[in-house]
Amino acid sequence: MRRLIALALLALAPACSSNKEEQPLPPPTEGQLDPVPHPHGSVTPLPDPEAQSGSVGRAPRRLTVDQLGTSIQHTVGRPWADLTRFSQSLGKADYALVNSENTEPNLVFAKFLEDGARVVCLGQATDEVKKPTTTQHVLTATFTTPTGPVGDLTQLSDAQVSEMLVYLSTRFWGAPLAGEELTKWKTFFTQAATRAKAINKPEQALAATCIALMTDSRFLTY
Repeated sequence: MRRLIALALLALAPACSSNKEEQPLPPPTEGQLDPVPHPHGSVTPLPDPEAQSGSVGRAPRRLTVDQLGTSIQHTVGRPWADLTRFSQSLGKADYALVNSENTEPNLVFAKFLEDGARVVCLGQATDEVKKPTTTQHVLTATFTTPTGPVGDLTQLSDAQVSEMLVYLSTRFWGAPLAGEELTKWKTFFTQAATRAKAINKPEQALAATCIALMTDSRFLTY
């Protein structure tokens, strides 16, 4: 039996010695696990964020037409009725002449989306102002009750305006406004509310905010 073991060790010795690339692992230090060889080989370091416009990874992608329709329905609370009619202009493939959907941001897409945002946002804002008991509150969800009127938007406190904008930006973009950007948006809403009051159409201030949120790149990309 000892002779067979000795012969087996002699047979394995050339094979082990021929692998010159294997290097012995360093001994473990006290309190550490035994070192393990890296399984992935060389790793390419991430690019410098300063050379990538402040971001690392793949470039943002624009929503497809179907994704856009679903996003509008969930965020605003109502569909864009003309989305199907404009779907090819927005980049959807017809699978007759075009076999892949265009998801590149362009002026045509921006123009049609702005038109759609005006229709959807103004419709929702008007219903929340004039039909408070029968409409799902989205734009006014943070400062009014389902059965109460919207009232004078210029009388909202600074805290109420902040709460509304943080809620809506989170709803539309998945990220809340904060810092200086939140201050700029509060100024925008305050000015819109003042102008809307002058013509006795508070829904226009809500619609303007909704349109600005929907046409922002953070709503269109992921």
